[in-house]
Amino acid sequence: MKKTLLACAALIVWALIAGFAAQATAQTSLIPGYSTGSSDDAQDPSESELAAAIRAASDAGASVIVIDSAGRIVAGTGAGGQGTEHDVAHDPMGESSQLMKAQERFSKFRDSVASRLEALPYSIFEVQYILRETSPDGRIQTYVEVLILNIVFLLIGRWLSIEIYGKRIAKRIVVARSKENPEGYREKMPFLVFRFVMGVGATIFAMLMALVVGYLFFGEAEDISIQFTVTAIFTAYFLARTVSDLWRMVLSPYLSQYRLPPFSDRDAKRLYFWASSLATYDISVVLFSTWVADFGLNYNVYAMVYGSLTMLGAIGAVLLVLFNARAISNAIRGGRAPDKVSWLLRVLSYGWAPVLIVYMIFSWLKLAVDLVLENQGSVPIVASSYAIFMSVVIAYGAMNYLLERYFDRNRQIKALNTEAVDTELAATETPEAEKRKHTLLTYEDLARRVAGILAMVVGLYALVVIWNPEANWSDDLPVERALDVMVILFIGYILFHFFRIWIDSKIAEEEDDGSGEAELGDEGGEGGQSRLATLLPLFRGAILAIVVVTIVLIVLMEIGINVSPLFAGAGVVGLAIGFGSQTLVRDIFSGAFFLLDDAFRKGEYIDIGDVKGTVEKISVRSMQLRHHLGALNTIPFGEIKVLTNYSRDWVIMKLPLRVTYDTDVEKVRKLIKKLGQELLSDPVIGENFIQPLKSQGVIEMQDSAMIIRVKFMTKPGDQWLVRKKVYQDIRELFAREGIRFAHREVTVRLADGKEAEDLTPKQREAVTGAVQAAIDEDYLDDTGPGGDDR
Repeated sequence: MKKTLLACAALIVWALIAGFAAQATAQTSLIPGYSTGSSDDAQDPSESELAAAIRAASDAGASVIVIDSAGRIVAGTGAGGQGTEHDVAHDPMGESSQLMKAQERFSKFRDSVASRLEALPYSIFEVQYILRETSPDGRIQTYVEVLILNIVFLLIGRWLSIEIYGKRIAKRIVVARSKENPEGYREKMPFLVFRFVMGVGATIFAMLMALVVGYLFFGEAEDISIQFTVTAIFTAYFLARTVSDLWRMVLSPYLSQYRLPPFSDRDAKRLYFWASSLATYDISVVLFSTWVADFGLNYNVYAMVYGSLTMLGAIGAVLLVLFNARAISNAIRGGRAPDKVSWLLRVLSYGWAPVLIVYMIFSWLKLAVDLVLENQGSVPIVASSYAIFMSVVIAYGAMNYLLERYFDRNRQIKALNTEAVDTELAATETPEAEKRKHTLLTYEDLARRVAGILAMVVGLYALVVIWNPEANWSDDLPVERALDVMVILFIGYILFHFFRIWIDSKIAEEEDDGSGEAELGDEGGEGGQSRLATLLPLFRGAILAIVVVTIVLIVLMEIGINVSPLFAGAGVVGLAIGFGSQTLVRDIFSGAFFLLDDAFRKGEYIDIGDVKGTVEKISVRSMQLRHHLGALNTIPFGEIKVLTNYSRDWVIMKLPLRVTYDTDVEKVRKLIKKLGQELLSDPVIGENFIQPLKSQGVIEMQDSAMIIRVKFMTKPGDQWLVRKKVYQDIRELFAREGIRFAHREVTVRLADGKEAEDLTPKQREAVTGAVQAAIDEDYLDDTGPGGDDR
């Protein structure tokens, strides 16, 4: 083994020496007057020694690889002297490093630039010769005259298009379709697209008028070079006007009510001027460079002209970004302050400008390198910026238009099947509208978010195809897995928000159908929400957790991780939790059975012995009760022994009335009955009664009063409002009818005929204590055992 390694090392050294020797021989052979002699007459000693070393290593069973001084593989043999080209081709040490390849490319680029600059004067002479030969009259100025004349003809055609087509045809049609306050994409997009089509028609009309004027003055051009030049000029005009109309459709600088992004009039006009001017310049540069190349002019001149002009275009694009960065960032945030949007949108609003500037600079550098090295498929700035951006904007606008049409149709159908919506209430829902701006609350919001993501993906895919049109991602396993993971995460994102929105909408429907919320500080007992509204928040957490766990497991399986041990580990962890946290398990199971028994619901007023209040929040192991005085209590389900619910079905309120012994009980009964009938028609509390107010007669005789009790039945939570009204009306009724309320009295009789003045201080304290005890006992008799202290 050691001999084999020594042999391989020796062969590598000999190969390097031989490579340097061969390179030196090759270089000296290029020197005039120098000759190395015939290969038949003499042989390099190093070559013979190298051949002998290769044969010896092959006989010893070693694989031989010969590398020259540049790091390239010259030859290779397997064990026994047989060539192993397959093994050599897959040897990682047999290929040049990326650093070496980059150095080679840079050297090639530098040498190419130097050679082209040296040949540039001769190339200019060649261009002049070709232009003179192709010109009809042998003058280069002929092409300049053709350019100026066609520009004049196009200006005339543009003027005729405005006066004839614009003012007499298009203006009447476009103005008839415009609205004062269009809403959303569904009303703006049709008008903008129609106006864009009319703008294209105006461009074609202007070109036809220019051709007619040119034909009237000069007739038909017969020279092929003049025809091609005119075609290039008209093509540049048509493309420039079309792109300008596209920007006009997006920015709507002169019709602010149809503007899609939230730009001010000043920002929209400035960005429109910059974008249209830069588009016109870039299109003119591309068409002029194409004209130079198709005329067969010298490539050096073509590369120099194209590279220099596109460099000015790249500088113009950078200036466009710098001068309009603030307005575009504000439009990305939707006109909101940075702290009012999500962190992702905030980062995007700040990071797009430097990324785009770096992209523009890098695009021009790559274009310059491709021009110098004559590489095919260079990346044009226009294609990588305007085409991608406009395709994304158009795709996003079209998807939003279709979404608005679909959801608006659904809203109209729903409005026909239900009662009319209160517009005043909808107009006052500003907090929800503010929250809606940066939260996915409806399926329409989710669809808009998905449309934006898909539009961005389309733009990124187009960008990748432009940069690397021959990319085959299916052959690259890591890239293919990364794409699959992103698709899975995207689907999981949609499913997560789909289920969340569905459950939230159901919760909102249940809350709207339920009774209104009680006022803060009320005494509780109001009717709670439905059972579905109580259970849905728990189901929401479970469903969303299942969706997230499922997506995570699919992603782990996609990247090649075995998830079977995770399930086994989850089982072991579950057993450990079950044995080690018995209290937690008891709380969870107790809560589950309470909810299955429908013992309480969210919003109901309950009493569990030591604590009472309104159920405000329900979790997996506990619930929170809000006392009517404001205290918030958290109670684990396992600690609940007895639960009293004050908010189910109905509630009876009994009110004791203390009257004097000379009161006519029958008269009181009739008066209470009449009052109960009157309260049924009361506009405030009449609908709250289930049974009317009635008298139960005398229920107790005390020393100083008769206790007459009245009662009524209402819906849970309404008894407190009704009680206030009943007390007020009974007091007014008794005052009108001369019925007196009895006050508490305690009579103390002193033994042996003593007077109160004869009592000692201790005797006075004893009497006072007895009186207080009698009053407390009387009060307890009125309220009864277990009475409500509310």
